[in-house]
Amino acid sequence: MLNISELLASELKLKPHQVQNALELLTEGATITFIARYRKERTDEMDEMQLRDLQDRYNYLTELEERKKVIVNAIAQQDKLTPELNTKIASCLQKTELEDLYLPYRPKRRTRATIAREKGLEPLAIFIKSVNVKNGISVSLEAEAAKYISETLGVKNVDEALKGASDILAEEVADKAELRAYIRDFFLENGVFTSRIKDEHPEGTTKFEMYRNYQIKVKNIAPHNMLALCRGEEEKILSFEIAFDEDFVLGYLESQEIKTKVSNIRDFYQGMLKDGFNRLMKTSLISEVIKDKKTYADIESIKTFETNLRELLLSAPAGMKPTMAIDPGFRTGCKVAILDETGKFLEYQAVFPHQAAEQRQKAAQTIKKLLEKYQIQLIAIGNGTASRETEEFIAEILPNIAHKPVKVMVNESGASIYSASEVAREEFPDLDITVRGAISIGRRLQDPLAELVKIDPKSIGVGQYQHDVDQKLLKKKLDETVESCVNYVGVDLNTASKELLTFVSGITPTIANNIITYRNENGAFTNRRQLLKVAKLGPKAFEQAAGFLKIRDSENPLDNTAVHPESYPLVKSIAADLGISLNQVTQIAENLKKADIKKYITDTIGEPTLRDILRELEKPGRDPRAEFKYATFKAGIKEIKDLTVGMELEGIITNVANFGAFVDIGVHQDGLVHISQLADKFVDDPKKIVKVGQVVKVQVLEINEKLKRISLSMKGIKQ
Repeated sequence: MLNISELLASELKLKPHQVQNALELLTEGATITFIARYRKERTDEMDEMQLRDLQDRYNYLTELEERKKVIVNAIAQQDKLTPELNTKIASCLQKTELEDLYLPYRPKRRTRATIAREKGLEPLAIFIKSVNVKNGISVSLEAEAAKYISETLGVKNVDEALKGASDILAEEVADKAELRAYIRDFFLENGVFTSRIKDEHPEGTTKFEMYRNYQIKVKNIAPHNMLALCRGEEEKILSFEIAFDEDFVLGYLESQEIKTKVSNIRDFYQGMLKDGFNRLMKTSLISEVIKDKKTYADIESIKTFETNLRELLLSAPAGMKPTMAIDPGFRTGCKVAILDETGKFLEYQAVFPHQAAEQRQKAAQTIKKLLEKYQIQLIAIGNGTASRETEEFIAEILPNIAHKPVKVMVNESGASIYSASEVAREEFPDLDITVRGAISIGRRLQDPLAELVKIDPKSIGVGQYQHDVDQKLLKKKLDETVESCVNYVGVDLNTASKELLTFVSGITPTIANNIITYRNENGAFTNRRQLLKVAKLGPKAFEQAAGFLKIRDSENPLDNTAVHPESYPLVKSIAADLGISLNQVTQIAENLKKADIKKYITDTIGEPTLRDILRELEKPGRDPRAEFKYATFKAGIKEIKDLTVGMELEGIITNVANFGAFVDIGVHQDGLVHISQLADKFVDDPKKIVKVGQVVKVQVLEINEKLKRISLSMKGIKQ
């Protein structure tokens, strides 16, 4: 069997000890975020992506080896395991290749070939195979077949005997791994996807219009096109297939299987191969190719989703400041929630600024009083219905407010999902669903990461075809992304929600609940060591989690950094050598820059960890996220009908797909910047140019009010 460690090192271009040490750490229960941050010496600074690739491929190869054992045992029980076959199985690196090798030995349902064998026709098939390899020897197949006519076995005539022999040979050919692999590769390289919209859907009536008479090479299809075809077929709007040169495929099969020049044998084999291909190979191989392309499309789309989610979760926080959150509405009014600088809910009011003048005036007075009463610094306005009208209403009030809060339009995708969720009911059991939605909008502005972890990533609105891709893989990758982001930023141990804590390295949902319980019963944590008093949080969980959990105003200033407690003795030793108190940690970093840090290297702490410690001490408690920026929507532009071609606007990227980027320009309908319009140069991947949350300037290229489509361009515009 395979040496998995050696293979992984070769495939992933890693050193053997990196693979070995990383796998040992994973087996011991270390998380990837912990290994990447705190075990750099063991892995030669492998990053999270390398570690996840290693783990995924290791799991794949381990499953492959287990499957090989099952298959080898099954074939051996049939007394058909040859040394050559055993070697082929042992050297397999892909599951498809392995299953191809197993196909001839896999238990089958009752087929035409098994029926022919039951009728005693296998010797006839063996005879035909033997004469196939004897060039120049002419035989009468009919005369040989006549020997197998049997009323008892149900072989009525020569034709039935030959047909049965053909069925046996066709199944043997269709089961050959090397033939299946060649034809599968041929489909992948030379096949063409063709699709058509079904007749019951007239032109211009479906969202799949571009696939009405669609053709593209299998190897060239983009992931979003593949997923669109699958969705269209699922919705019974279109059908698609793979077109290919059948004569070429049959010619290939004949070149591999026909060994004789004798015409009647060749004719028999040609008929058998055509039947075997069309009946036993074509459909299954096309299905495998479609599955292969669908899997590739899933993986690529999930990668895009991961990138978008990461950018959204790591959006710059406006900061923990007194905030007014507004969920706008026309008829039902605007729901206004007040949050303090910790995100705590303080007060709720409903105002109706979009009805009668009297109501508008009353609403303005209410808003003004709230702004002044709580000294509001941030105003978060949801970007749904009535958002632009509400923004203009607030803009009328602000000149009369002395302290000038900042107003920001906030993407409210998923806020309604959160407000109706078990998480929201548990957090605010006595509040109406609409109030919870407003609170979520405000907290998204204060700290996007802390709030968005409460929502299923699929509801946040940054994916394409997320319901069409492999749901198990999607969940795995999105959970990994959330975990990565949470641990990258770090978590305030004394304010973090249960949902946020659950994504911290080493913290299970049970431990997260226990941390909240401990906090409620004993008050705020004053040092990291107190974590060991939390039920079920033992030394292993403490090791994995402690460095990611920060405590402001802790007894030990290192508790508000990403320095791991296991490195505290080293930092204390360095501080003592420099004659500096731990309360002056920034001075440690300044002085250590001038010193030779290599003298502090130990068996467990090397230069990579020392560099990380130095970086942390320079800015204790720092937030690694970017500086906060927000888009300013153009006044008077509230709906699609307000747009004109050529107009330049500012907007914010809400989603990035592999065909372009969607931009919110304040008209309740995102515009699309096609990949060809993203830059003044060729762009092969939109993610290299733009990211979710980025503020951009765009020009309106085309407007289709009926279909609610807006085409935008970033070409020629200085960003």
